[in-house]
Amino acid sequence: MMRALIVDDELHAREELEALLVETGAFEIVGRCANAVEAMQALRREKPDVLFLDIQMPAISGLELLSMLDDAELPSVVFVTAHDEFALRAFEASAVDYLLKPVQAERLAKTVEKLRRLPGPLDRASLPPSPIVRIPCLAGRAIKLLDLSEVEVARSSEAGVYVLGPRGELFTELTLKVLEERAGLLRCHKQYLVNVDAVDEIHLEEGTIRTRSGKDVPVSRRFLPKLRERLGI
Repeated sequence: MMRALIVDDELHAREELEALLVETGAFEIVGRCANAVEAMQALRREKPDVLFLDIQMPAISGLELLSMLDDAELPSVVFVTAHDEFALRAFEASAVDYLLKPVQAERLAKTVEKLRRLPGPLDRASLPPSPIVRIPCLAGRAIKLLDLSEVEVARSSEAGVYVLGPRGELFTELTLKVLEERAGLLRCHKQYLVNVDAVDEIHLEEGTIRTRSGKDVPVSRRFLPKLRERLGI
C-alpha cells in the first residue's frame, strides 16, 4: 500500500478524495491537511509516498508549497484542482499526474497505475528551485506571510527555525537550507542566515554582524569571505 497525504483547503474535497483513494485499495491515508503549513508538518512527520495536492489554496498555493520543501522531503506529487489552466506548471514541477475536480474513479485508476510504475522517489535534482518571496510563519493561531524585505535574520535551534522580523522572532516550518537556497538569505554561521540588505555593521574582531534593529549575529570565519564579497568590502 502507498502512504498518501491529502492537502486541500476544502473539507468536502478532502473527504471526497479520501473516500475515492480508500476505495481503490491502493492507499493508506496518513494525513489530511487544510493548508501548506499543516502540510509541511505532516510531510516531515509521516513521510508519505504520495502527496495529493490542491493548487489553489489561500495564502500559500500548492506550487508555492513545493518550492518551500527540501528535495529530500518531497514524495511523488499528484495535483488535484478544479482548474485545468495549471496543468503545464504542474508537470513542469514534475508532478506524476494532474486530476481535475470532481475526481472520477476511472481517471483515478490511471493515476494509481502511473504511481505503481514509478521506479522510485521523485527526483528533483535537475529542476531549478523556485524562489521564495514570502516566508510563512506561525503567529498565534494565524499564518503570517513575512516579506523577505522584512526579514533580518534566520536561526535554527533545537526548537526549530525562527526568523527575525518587525514582530520579533517568529517560528517557520522552512529549513535553513531552503531559506538559503531559495530565499537568498546568506549563510554567516552554521545556525544563522542573514539578509544582506539588513546588515548595519560588521565587527570583524568580535566576529559578529549587527542588523538595522540592533540584533547581533555571529559570523563564522569560514563564511566571512562570502559575506564580504556580497557586501563588496
